[in-house]
Amino acid sequence: QVQVVESGGGLVQAGGSLTLSCAASGRTFSNYAMGWFRQAPGKEREFVATIDWSGATKFYADFVKGRFTISRDNKKNAVSLQMNSLKPEDAAVYYCAAAYGSSASMAKHAYANWGQGTQVTVSP
Repeated sequence: QVQVVESGGGLVQAGGSLTLSCAASGRTFSNYAMGWFRQAPGKEREFVATIDWSGATKFYADFVKGRFTISRDNKKNAVSLQMNSLKPEDAAVYYCAAAYGSSASMAKHAYANWGQGTQVTVSP
């Protein structure tokens, strides 16, 4: 299995930007589709973005389209989430996840490997 570790969370003002990073280790990274999910207090964990093994296919939740960008570097075993124009409602713990197989997926159940999460706080 692949292990993933997130970093890059923090406090930002509304309208600001943050870049989350996810470092993977343990298995051939390019065998995995990668995804970002988030969970706010009292809410279900929800899909944010996903990218296939090659980086050619990406899907986004409607609420982040045009503001967030997911990318990956298979040589560095890393995936990133660039977040722009952040809103207070974007505040959550953001999780990186790996799904064995090459296809991008928006479904939580497709992902067997999850990180511990990184907190994103957006002040009004």
